[in-house]
Amino acid sequence: MSSRRDPGAPPVRRALRSAKLVALPVAYAGRQAAGAGRRALGRSAQEVNRDIQTRTAEHMFAVLGELKGCAAKLGQLLAVYQLALPRELAAPYQVALARLQDSAPVMLPASVHGVLAASLGPGWRELFREFDDRRAAAASIGQVHRAVWHDGRPVAVKVMYPGAREAVESDLLQLRRISTLASVFLPGADVKTITDALCESVRAELDYAAEADNQRAFAAAYAGSHEFRVPEVLVQRGDVLVSEWLEGIPATRIIRSGTREQRDRLGTLMMRFVLTGWGRHGLLYCDPHPGNLWLLPDGRLGVADFGACAPWPHPDFTDLTVDLCDAIFNTGPPALEAAVRTHGFAQPGRQFDAAALDVALSACGEPVRHERFRITTSWLRKQVLRITSPRLTNVMRELTLPAHCTPFARAGLTLVGTLSQLECECDFRAELVRSVPELADVFTTMRHGVAAG
Repeated sequence: MSSRRDPGAPPVRRALRSAKLVALPVAYAGRQAAGAGRRALGRSAQEVNRDIQTRTAEHMFAVLGELKGCAAKLGQLLAVYQLALPRELAAPYQVALARLQDSAPVMLPASVHGVLAASLGPGWRELFREFDDRRAAAASIGQVHRAVWHDGRPVAVKVMYPGAREAVESDLLQLRRISTLASVFLPGADVKTITDALCESVRAELDYAAEADNQRAFAAAYAGSHEFRVPEVLVQRGDVLVSEWLEGIPATRIIRSGTREQRDRLGTLMMRFVLTGWGRHGLLYCDPHPGNLWLLPDGRLGVADFGACAPWPHPDFTDLTVDLCDAIFNTGPPALEAAVRTHGFAQPGRQFDAAALDVALSACGEPVRHERFRITTSWLRKQVLRITSPRLTNVMRELTLPAHCTPFARAGLTLVGTLSQLECECDFRAELVRSVPELADVFTTMRHGVAAG
């Protein structure tokens, strides 16, 4: 007898999930072949290419949205990568991504109640004065409901999708299988080590107990802060996490229609929260995604979702930061090559063009050369295109990423992507020195100008 499956739950059969992911490049190849035929029949290349991009974007985000798990997390990263595309090419991806974020399948109330009962006990309703069965927000592996705790406090109740663990493990297996293809584009990278580190980072988000511990650590560190508010964890059991509700203006709304003052304050505080966190409690917040951030009525930054956190700092982090920045902004290619090799960004024996790397990184470092700088999507697009160019002469192809830097790379990518969407203007140099005081001397003697290229 077949059972009716909750449409809000991710498909967990490994073969089904793998087939959906594998179908993406196959379908793309088919569209390319069909496009060649349409061009032969007289349709313009521009018209055919736009049709291919639109259909591919819709297919990609539809599949990722249905699969959830780390596939949906990949969709969040694609939201940043699409910023690198020219505006006319990025449009289909922006539309499809918005559809993914706004219309993720909803868990039916019966399934939500089942998870609550399994995690909090059959008398779970006694813990709440009120519980709203309607989803307040969607997450990659669960959804959030608004409720009122038994003491009258508004709370957010995070409930994991049934089968999410199996779904994520299936996605990670598929990711490991296809990750070797990355060596075609990044021959100098240790793809296996980077993939393993990425998988561990994603898998950690399935542990709500660890997430609760992370959130408590951040909340304690910023208790009484005039800049940050981290909601208190009230209870965590099984696949449910209950914490205080944050009431404010979502970062997503500020990106759409916020004032210049709101954009700059939100971006500055977000950057400060990520950069200074490890000095206060030894943790790096890895997911400064707009869906996790609010500007509160009192001007503080409200932050939620602490599943993606990593122990920090790495013992060599300060030396790594100072050595690389000093080479980029002061001493030039020979010192940059030495720093890259010392800190593991090039595999032993791998050759690369240090002068070309100096040009690329100097351009990316432009924000700290000014007392104030505004990061925009057009500026970020130039940097990403420079770094990800498929040309064989692109020096980035010859480099790798040390495994211990993977969480920081994830946090940095998401942070810069969000800053560009806000078009935040601030003193980036001062914010870096605030987190790593040893950089003050580096920036005092900084070379003037920005390398061309």
